[in-house]
Amino acid sequence: MSSNHKSESLQGAAPIHHADSASTHKVVAYQDAQAYELRHQALASIDQAKFGWFHVKACLVAGVGFFTDSYDIFAINLCSLIMGYVYYADAPGTAANTTPTKIDMWVKGATQLGCIVGQFGFGYLADRLGRKRIYGVELVIIIVCTLGGAFAGTTARGLSVYWILFIWRFVLGIGIGGDYPVSAIITSEFATTKNRGAMIAAVFAMQGFGIVAAAIVAIVVLACFKGAVDGDQLMLDYVWRIIMGLGAVPGLVALYFRLTIPETPRYTLDVEKNAQRAAADVHKTLGAGDGQALLPPTNAQPIQAQPDRPTWTEFYHHFKHWRNLRVLVGTTVTWFALDVAFYGINLNSSIILNAIGFAGTGTPYHALLKNAGGNIILNLLGTLPGYWVTVFTIDRLGRRTIQFIGFTVLLVLFCILGFAYHQILDKSVAAFIVLFTLAQFFQNFGPNTTTFIIPAEAFPTRFRSTCHGISAACGKVGAVVAQLGFFQLKDRGGKNAFIPQLIQIFALFMLIGLIFTWFVPETKGKSLEELSDE
Repeated sequence: MSSNHKSESLQGAAPIHHADSASTHKVVAYQDAQAYELRHQALASIDQAKFGWFHVKACLVAGVGFFTDSYDIFAINLCSLIMGYVYYADAPGTAANTTPTKIDMWVKGATQLGCIVGQFGFGYLADRLGRKRIYGVELVIIIVCTLGGAFAGTTARGLSVYWILFIWRFVLGIGIGGDYPVSAIITSEFATTKNRGAMIAAVFAMQGFGIVAAAIVAIVVLACFKGAVDGDQLMLDYVWRIIMGLGAVPGLVALYFRLTIPETPRYTLDVEKNAQRAAADVHKTLGAGDGQALLPPTNAQPIQAQPDRPTWTEFYHHFKHWRNLRVLVGTTVTWFALDVAFYGINLNSSIILNAIGFAGTGTPYHALLKNAGGNIILNLLGTLPGYWVTVFTIDRLGRRTIQFIGFTVLLVLFCILGFAYHQILDKSVAAFIVLFTLAQFFQNFGPNTTTFIIPAEAFPTRFRSTCHGISAACGKVGAVVAQLGFFQLKDRGGKNAFIPQLIQIFALFMLIGLIFTWFVPETKGKSLEELSDE
């Protein structure tokens, strides 16, 4: 009896269990279908949106960071020159008024070393924690360390002003490095497919304005202190501190906007798994015209799964396949090869400044004024035009095409400059200036810009920032090789005697960059999901 009762109970319970299970599966399937449809609509709205104010704002907010980054990096070149007149005014012979080479090298190289840490660290954190949660943190670091460096001084026992400055510049580099992946990814993930290349390039191109701004600020501050400096060159101690400290101003302006920018819908969809919030963010950022249809009914149930944060195990399983790994190899090697030459070729800038009559000679005031003015001319000739020609052509020519052109032309130019260095200088300094300017142009209308853009597009949302950070960090390793390694070699055999051989080495790196450009995809005209098979 009891056995029959038990059997009947089991038989009676079974249909109820199956009905609940089927009902649950239907709800889950319905919510999955809703989430998929919202995801599809949200991504389509972003990719096909009209270029509007939000896109301009995103470019400006990210671009101000790069303006500040390049201001800080270039300003140290001028500040180091000025500091020589302050801290080595009484040095004997030719060492007077000059920061010693090794100290100068390490103070400048500190930022690049910090960048490696920041690029890798912030790149990973932006994938793990979210773009919004860390966007602005890197700018806070930049602001604090810029001001800290401006107030650097010698400790009572032990550390000189240069070592204190080295510490501040290293931590500053962490902030600057963090700006690379996070700004690039946020711009990429908010951009329309049609204008994505131009938007990311415009953000990066703000570096050119930052370099010029640092030189202009130096001229203005020097002019304000002209009388004081002519009377006592130690008054230059105020000048370098003001020049450096003013680098924090653009960052302070942009900080609020970075802290309040919404999470990118792609990250909200693919990592946080919150389709409704992503749809609402698209509506809020793009406006009613582009995002109204995405808003779910007010009585709709939340469409949200548990966040699915990326892990290193997942990263390994994705990149153990050659078709995925080859892209990462391509972006890292090309950026490394480019930065070796990009930072190394500037060893020739003193030759150019001397040729155009802007070498640092005369009184401290006039020597520094000439140097700042000469650097403005150099950047207006090649650097700025290269950046902005890229902005206006990249979505028509394509990233890979511009990178091929850049590496090819640079290979030819460095071969000419390297193997005919003395012959060109002896016969025509003007020809040397033209070739140097062309190299500056094709670095920026070429791999200096495209190596920044391609990693922001070519990887899945879950690893996009990490991969950009890895690529950028490899680039900065190249910069360190040039600044801390090749810089030591340039005077081998006499002052600047080894520069022709270094340029020949740079030509070899351009060939390496050219070969590894075959590893990266053409990203023009494709959505981020098409590029990463998401």
